[in-house]
Amino acid sequence: MAEFKTETKPVAEAKPQKAKAVTAAETELDMSATIRDIAEKSVTQAKDAYDKIKSVAEETTDLIEDTYVTASKGFSDFNVKALEAARTNVNASFDFARALLQVKSVSQAVEVTSSHIRKQFEVLIDQSRELTEIAQKIANESAEPIKASVEKIIKPVH
Repeated sequence: MAEFKTETKPVAEAKPQKAKAVTAAETELDMSATIRDIAEKSVTQAKDAYDKIKSVAEETTDLIEDTYVTASKGFSDFNVKALEAARTNVNASFDFARALLQVKSVSQAVEVTSSHIRKQFEVLIDQSRELTEIAQKIANESAEPIKASVEKIIKPVH
């Protein structure tokens, strides 16, 4: 008979099936840890974004309040000056009416009227100048907080 030689492999050389199963479980754990890390980073980024948005909203609210307060005070000043001008003009009209009642001739009436018109024209020019200055001051002071905020935003960009 012919002899057959069979080779037997030692047991140590065989790869166990359990090792593959553990490796898959470890991979799943690694993936879970990675997903958890990504989720934690996302939550942190969302919190940071919320904090930034909240900060910007608070700054904007403060800016609007400052602008409103400045504009309100300015409009109050403007209204006071406009009322003073109106009172001055009404008093000048009553003075003019009294002066007209005291004239004795047409020439005096023309003289009183032309004097009144000349005086009122000068007064109206002065009043308009004052009101324009106040309006410009209101615009500048109201725009100042906005200008400062825009400059604050633009400076970090450059």
